[in-house]
Amino acid sequence: MAPYLSKLQKVGVALSLFSATEEKKRKKRIWMKRWLKERLNLSHLNLINLLDFDDIHNFLRMDKETFYQLLELVRPFITKRDTHLRQAVSAEERLLVTLRYLASGTCYKDLRYNSIISHQLLSEIIPETCRAIYKVLKETIKLPSTKEEWEATAKLFEAQWNFNNCVGCMDGKHILIVKPPGSGSIFYNYKGTFSVVLFAVVNANYEFIYVHTGSNGKNGTLHNGTWRQAGAELTPLQRNIQRPSNDGKRIRNTLMEYFNSNGSVPFQARMANITTS
Repeated sequence: MAPYLSKLQKVGVALSLFSATEEKKRKKRIWMKRWLKERLNLSHLNLINLLDFDDIHNFLRMDKETFYQLLELVRPFITKRDTHLRQAVSAEERLLVTLRYLASGTCYKDLRYNSIISHQLLSEIIPETCRAIYKVLKETIKLPSTKEEWEATAKLFEAQWNFNNCVGCMDGKHILIVKPPGSGSIFYNYKGTFSVVLFAVVNANYEFIYVHTGSNGKNGTLHNGTWRQAGAELTPLQRNIQRPSNDGKRIRNTLMEYFNSNGSVPFQARMANITTS
């Protein structure tokens, strides 16, 4: 005779059988995709050892020696520990993929196939490495602060490029962004896109002496934006303004004619007043 089961017991048995059936149907979750497990064999680290000088420079925008010098500077800030579950992405891989991202401008989802690193992890690695690079290199970009330093910069332009009375080459670029919520037209630029401005000044050797980024795209670089907002950095230039020569006056008047039509930089007005007497 079959055992007697109460109504609740029958419900319990039915639920147990249903759960067991569902467990069999449910697929096991993948801890890591198969191609990601091959990172050590397929990553950029193996490629860089095969590239010649020109290819490495095109790939990273720097030579191999500079790469390893930068690596030693940032290594303490980007090195992670291995765990019993997985091996950490090495400092070399982190710097390499960050430089490649900056050089190519590709998106994380495309870069993951070259780096063999998931795009979720790339979204953590690249900003972290960029902060480390800024931390170790921020003191190497220095605007001249004395008369002698400005004169040395001008002499370099004259010697290398036969261009007199030049203390720097300026350029800017609009970096496209997604319009921030509630920002209105602040970041809307004349090209019809939303952006922040990257602005820089270099010396005769293509070395950066001033860099600024983050100004909203509406302001631009020269007309209303970055250069005019950099009052603190430009104070050394204001302190070291000297009485210009006749050639310098003519160059200044030409530049002032342009800048006055768009709003002058504060120290330009002081330059104009120096020669009035």
